[in-house]
Amino acid sequence: MDIELRHLRVICVIAETGSVTKAATALGLPQPALTTQLQRIERALGGRLFERDRRGARPTALGELVLTRARVLIPAVEGLRDDAAQLVRTGAAMARYRIGATNGPITGGLVQRLSGAHPGKEVSTHATWSADELADAVHGNRLDFALIGACADSTPAAEHGLIWRTVCVDPVWVLMHDGHPLAGRPEVALSELAGEQWASAPGDGCFTDCFVAASARAGFTPRHIFEMDVGGCVDFVTGGAGVVLCQATFRGLAGITMVPIAGTPLRWRHLVGWHPDGVAADAADEVVALAVAAYEDVIEQRPAYAAWLADHPDFGAAQRSVQIAKNID
Repeated sequence: MDIELRHLRVICVIAETGSVTKAATALGLPQPALTTQLQRIERALGGRLFERDRRGARPTALGELVLTRARVLIPAVEGLRDDAAQLVRTGAAMARYRIGATNGPITGGLVQRLSGAHPGKEVSTHATWSADELADAVHGNRLDFALIGACADSTPAAEHGLIWRTVCVDPVWVLMHDGHPLAGRPEVALSELAGEQWASAPGDGCFTDCFVAASARAGFTPRHIFEMDVGGCVDFVTGGAGVVLCQATFRGLAGITMVPIAGTPLRWRHLVGWHPDGVAADAADEVVALAVAAYEDVIEQRPAYAAWLADHPDFGAAQRSVQIAKNID
């Protein structure tokens, strides 16, 4: 893993607050997610950055070295970004649309609708599993919009200063092989899957922690959760190795079945984010509306999920037109 500016910000906030728990609150992250991120940073730098005990978190010698450099680099890079963004904002309107997206069903339709609405403008995309990476790219004017997923009611880290608007809310279902004893059921209780092996796609949010918490409420602790890309997750299921938690919009494939989880203990939101001071802000309402329309196109192609949504009005697309402009998280 390469060390990025966002990682240096995390280290500075932990040092300033003197506690990983307090830093998580300041950054708008669940504490377990921040702990995991800190461990990844420490592995990349080759040693522990903080000594942690009941009194809090104190920088090690390596931590002090990193903090000294970070306190110089962060203002310098942010100043460069601000100056560059100011120069770009002198343009009267967007000349192109640069969309960054994590895994989800909306990106293709959004690109198609943007290209149709603005045939003379370039539309480009950047894909990654990291919502933080996309937020950092929007903050740094390397992208105009970020299209990400977020667990339940969690919000992306506030450090990037972006505006986020909800496109849709979906339940999380379970993907299993057609030959699984529970395949074909109208729904399955999470507790009935206690003995399964699990796999999920990578991400820097709190989804795994939320799944573990939901499992605990259902009376079990999941066996090892394998981290794989989407293709690997599909192979995991088709090979009969276990089950996978998936978005309910997942496109059906031969040999595998999606089954709703009773009580919908896990939810997934798609959000569009942009910088309020960027030139993209003027186009935000249109982009969000097109993203909602792209999501609705997906639902039309998923009749089983559309039927489920008809009985669950709290899920599905956010309101459109003028009302969607007011649905700011």
